Amino acid sequence: MYTRTFGTTGRSVSEIGLGTWQLGAGWGEVSDETAIDTLVAAYESGVTFFDTADVYGNGRSEELIGRFLRETPEARARVFVATKLGRLNWPNGFTRDQVRGFTEASLKRLGVEALDLTQLHCVPTAVLKRGELFGWLEELKREGKVKAYGASVESMDEADYCVTYGGVSALQIIFNIFRQKPVHTLFAAARENKIGIIVRLPLASGLLAGKMTRKTQFAEGDHRNFNRDGQQFNVGETFAGLPYEKGVDLADALKAHVPAGWTMADWALRWCLDFSAVSVVIPGARNPDQARANVHASWLPPLGAEAHVKLAVFHEREVAAHIRGPY
Repeated sequence: MYTRTFGTTGRSVSEIGLGTWQLGAGWGEVSDETAIDTLVAAYESGVTFFDTADVYGNGRSEELIGRFLRETPEARARVFVATKLGRLNWPNGFTRDQVRGFTEASLKRLGVEALDLTQLHCVPTAVLKRGELFGWLEELKREGKVKAYGASVESMDEADYCVTYGGVSALQIIFNIFRQKPVHTLFAAARENKIGIIVRLPLASGLLAGKMTRKTQFAEGDHRNFNRDGQQFNVGETFAGLPYEKGVDLADALKAHVPAGWTMADWALRWCLDFSAVSVVIPGARNPDQARANVHASWLPPLGAEAHVKLAVFHEREVAAHIRGPY
């Protein structure tokens, strides 16, 4: 696994990480044992960056990572754990005492003395831009409860605000072949300010793995069933904001671009990795095989300038007009 330096932290992390929303809730049922096996498989495949949040299964994802760290003690020094706060008790979780309480609860669930990274979790734009949340996180950093802090955002307007805010070490964004706006509006500033960029939804909730059809069914508890039109939270978190059927059609149209011998998922992840501003890409996994498969893209060669130009044109002509939600 290749590694990259993560923002101003100086830590070297695997360029392919693991998103653990799937292990908490919202993607169908995953047993505790399967979840632990998935974390182990990712780690043994070279993954040293786990992304989680206190809201994933109301703390379940963090508890599972904490258990993994206890049962695999050699991993604690190597694995960088990024968590988030701000979605529990939504939309009322934005006082100083609540931020402190959420942080201390995450510390307990993860079983660590200090969080490697905590991120504001898609808080409202108006609350984000008041700046006081970052001030409270800075207090926690001075106290040694947090080593670094950042934000997970929904729009490039929010990203542009955070990337120049002093003290912010990391920014998590939705970025994939279907959502290319950060290339033009964010990446240069992130490099200039040495902000670590975490890419979530690199496969657009699985669309860019190329295996879905218009008839694919999802479990009742899977957000791809209950949030596909933004019924529960930001529509952009599900299928990158594309209507499902349109997303399937667009993914099918892209299959001709995938090099021979590559999976479509490998190709889509490699596309994200080709951008030097990206620190780590965090595809999820619901089982060990998926966790192992995620890392293949790190070994593949860059796509090349011609391929990137073609995909940029495809995005502009075929995709951009269909994206819903903040962007």
